[in-house]
Amino acid sequence: MTSWQKILKNSVSSAEQLTDFPGIDQEEIAKVTAIYPMRINSYYLGLIKQAGDPLWRQAVPDIREIEDNSCVIDPLDEENLSPVPNLVHKYPDRVLFLISSQCPMYCRFCTRKRKVGRPEMTISDTTIRAGLDYLERKPQIREVLLSGGDPLLLADKRLEKILQSLKKMPHIEIIRIGTRVPCTLPMRITTSLVAMLRKYHPIYINTHFNHPAEITPQAAHACSMLADAGIPLGCQTVLLKNINDDRETIRQLMRKLLAIRVKPYYLFQGDLTRGTDHFRTPLETGLEIMRGLIGHVSGMAVPTFALDAPGGGGKIPLTPEYILSFDNNSLYFNNYQGLPCSYPNPDIASTAIEI
Repeated sequence: MTSWQKILKNSVSSAEQLTDFPGIDQEEIAKVTAIYPMRINSYYLGLIKQAGDPLWRQAVPDIREIEDNSCVIDPLDEENLSPVPNLVHKYPDRVLFLISSQCPMYCRFCTRKRKVGRPEMTISDTTIRAGLDYLERKPQIREVLLSGGDPLLLADKRLEKILQSLKKMPHIEIIRIGTRVPCTLPMRITTSLVAMLRKYHPIYINTHFNHPAEITPQAAHACSMLADAGIPLGCQTVLLKNINDDRETIRQLMRKLLAIRVKPYYLFQGDLTRGTDHFRTPLETGLEIMRGLIGHVSGMAVPTFALDAPGGGGKIPLTPEYILSFDNNSLYFNNYQGLPCSYPNPDIASTAIEI
């Protein structure tokens, strides 16, 4: 058993195991875990300083998870967009392929908390084969996003077998892996895993950090290994109430991500997932945070603020309003400092291209 497997094996899954945090309500935690499982591996548990801190809130069950009646079980309508089990075909040229039912830590705000780590999520050789067969029949699909659960919890050989099958399809041009492993279990990024992944370029990894405290030396090392293998890294951060919903926390996070060679990609408004309503922030909060990023930090550190539209409507970018008005003569707008500016609008007739 390798070191990361030992760390995973030593995960906390019940309130009685949270012995370093006196005074917690074990009964409430037990009520939640009876519905939504808890897993906190020993590495991530060691990053939590005290009950109620930003990392605790992401990892430890809250009684509000089972009191939430305002959100829905499957907000993105993934089940109805699945032509075969565990494959979501929402966009014309790309699919989401769920290949793992487990995560190194069960995030309390997870979009798929209806099934990740639960019996409702069954992934087997049969479901993987059904997904691959579907992809073979759909030449319009150019890109596959592997997710779950966390794909990097699969054994190297099992993951490689899936990658090999995808690479044999000439119409599959891009493979992306969505994983929180570099954040929550960075020891899983081993030399053997990286050596295997680099054989299947172009391959991209979108990881997931939500707070500066998650960017540790171990996480930085894991990201460096992947980047050194030529794998572009992006980060999909979720805006979470009382965790990272302020300008300075997000600024620090985005700057630290760039320092470990991870490009901020998305800052997501929380999904309408049942059990997560207490994490959701007003839309104005995200827009004000974006105002505090644009022009104030490197452009490379500015993610796209977006929400995933309910009912499978897709990702919608949300941008602070800078445009005041425009006409045939000029565009009128405020800059990042709030100062009025204008830009002359080229005449349509004079810029038309003759064919």
